[in-house]
Amino acid sequence: MLRSAEPAEEGSSRTAPAGARVLSVNVGTARASEHTDADGGLTGIGKRPVDGPVTVAAPGPRGAAGSGVEGDFIGDLRHHGGDLQAVYAYAREDLDRWERELGRELPGGIFGENLTTQGIDVSGARIGERWRIGPDLVLQVTSPRIPCRTFAGWLQERAWVKRFTGAAVPGAYFRVVEPGRVRAGDRIEVLHRPDHEVSVAFFFRARTTEPELRPRLIAAGDALSGEALEYARTWAGTGPSGVAGE
Repeated sequence: MLRSAEPAEEGSSRTAPAGARVLSVNVGTARASEHTDADGGLTGIGKRPVDGPVTVAAPGPRGAAGSGVEGDFIGDLRHHGGDLQAVYAYAREDLDRWERELGRELPGGIFGENLTTQGIDVSGARIGERWRIGPDLVLQVTSPRIPCRTFAGWLQERAWVKRFTGAAVPGAYFRVVEPGRVRAGDRIEVLHRPDHEVSVAFFFRARTTEPELRPRLIAAGDALSGEALEYARTWAGTGPSGVAGE
């Protein structure tokens, strides 16, 4: 079973491992799918690598805006896209492990990721962690990807949602802190890494298979956004201000 390694490094900042980079930048075009409830029955989950630099910027609020990656289509704006899910990244190393488990080739973009990375543990990144990619793009980790019916239908793997959930290697969503351009080969640098324990994989396990972890999500504090922060406060037994007993 796949599992994301818990990151060992502590502190407010660090550099990414030598060689951490973007292998491919992937965008999706609209295609019909029987596995989506989106208006029009269209999805952009099947993404493919593109050549040249691609502009990345904050798209706007969820429900009204889609991807932060230029040219990338998102069909279901109710549950995907918007500022807190502007970019989705997945590690090539984790795709390679899935290739061995599934016995099939998994090219970059097949999980619906905009960025296929190499040399950095995406699911081990902490909520609120900031990455600089290339010369000017800065992204901040917001949440894990939660598998859905469209993802399962696209991959056509038996019991895929259950298998992906059990592996707890979900990849990470990011918001755009500073817009910029990204291309294959760009170096990834970690500008800031929070001291708390809430990695993307930790958050995912708390949301899915290990509810006993939920009270500990509050450690991520304001790095959690919107609904996630409200959930964390509820699970920790605190009120809107974070004070116990409210």
